[in-house]
Amino acid sequence: MSETNQSRIAELFIDGKKILLPLIEGTEGDKAIDIRGLLRNTGYTVFDTGYKNSASCSSTITYLDGDKGVLFYRGYAIEDLAERCLFIEVAYLLLHNKLPNREELESFRTLLEQFALIHEDMIHFFDRFPPNAPPMSILSVMVNSLHNYYPEMSADPLENIDQTASRLISKIRTIAAFSYKKSIGHPLIYPRNDLSYCGNFLNMMFNTPVRPYIVLPEVVAALNKLLILHADHEQNCSTSAVRLVGSAGGNLYSSISAGINALWGPLHGGANEAVIQMLEAIHKDNNDYKKYIAKAKDKNDPFRLSGFGHRIYRTFDPRGKIIKDACDGILTVLNVKDPLLEIARNLEEIVLNDEFFVSRNLYPNIDFYSGIIYRALGIPTNMFTVMFALGRLPGWIAQWKEMREDPQTKIYRPRQIYTGSPPRQFVPLGERH
Repeated sequence: MSETNQSRIAELFIDGKKILLPLIEGTEGDKAIDIRGLLRNTGYTVFDTGYKNSASCSSTITYLDGDKGVLFYRGYAIEDLAERCLFIEVAYLLLHNKLPNREELESFRTLLEQFALIHEDMIHFFDRFPPNAPPMSILSVMVNSLHNYYPEMSADPLENIDQTASRLISKIRTIAAFSYKKSIGHPLIYPRNDLSYCGNFLNMMFNTPVRPYIVLPEVVAALNKLLILHADHEQNCSTSAVRLVGSAGGNLYSSISAGINALWGPLHGGANEAVIQMLEAIHKDNNDYKKYIAKAKDKNDPFRLSGFGHRIYRTFDPRGKIIKDACDGILTVLNVKDPLLEIARNLEEIVLNDEFFVSRNLYPNIDFYSGIIYRALGIPTNMFTVMFALGRLPGWIAQWKEMREDPQTKIYRPRQIYTGSPPRQFVPLGERH
């Protein structure tokens, strides 16, 4: 955030009094009115349901321009990172504001290998969950429980952020794979140090004693790209939850657990699962595209096209373009004939050529094709949001770290506008009607 320019101010008139509010401008031109002294000087707050117009912090991590369809991590275009980097390189970038050199990358990779196992006592936790327990519920509980087994990482996690971050990034992958194995009654597959981060996860998910899993480089590359595309996305719901809990002094584990729970919401991390459900419904309905397009246009019909449009982007989601190409590539490599892919392509063509949707900026987003890739990789639908969490974890840690290092951080405490009853006379129990 640039220095406040005192020569550039906004004037606010309240009750005949002029209030001067400094203007702030970010490095990429995003503008804000500094209202931090508004309540103290006027007695007024601002009313902004859902924080659509409120900047809760300044950050050096992620920049996005919704009008231009631009996304940067630490100044690097998402297209370059997704095409040319490993996921663990991007994780290091988010944490350190620099891409690692070979020595730094190898050191970070060694830490990920060192911390891949979880405490054996924690494995018994999986036996206590019902067989149909949602994977996100298990993930949240297990991450929060890490504090009990590794309390030394809560003393001063910023002192050695590489150890703190690599411990979480590595163990959450193992927890996610173990939760899937338990849900289908298969024996657990332990991590292997000879495999890459993504290759290790795939092997733990799909290897069995009777049918060894072959880790294909094309599949690893596709998963690597998906995780990079999800690694951070500014102050969304789950990231704000991580910062909110962290602002109260919450340890990193509880803060990340809060982010997982926020991501679990169907309006946030469950979007790619909703896309698959929508495509399956159309497929079962004899591929009747016109019916569902008409439903989406009907303002009295609650149906909405999942995977189109975005709260921030008013043009193409840059991640959506990347993931569409990746989807075409991996399905060709695996020789997967998914009828949902053809439905998705037809829907996309219809929507992009229909003025009703174009005028409303309803372009395909990252969720539209990511679920199809996960299906092709063999990942079940109820694990889609877990995959989102795996990718988003480095961003959450970086955001938590930035918040803790900022001397201006105060406990998050939004205000409200009270619309309840005015003061009332208390009525004793015996006199109430």
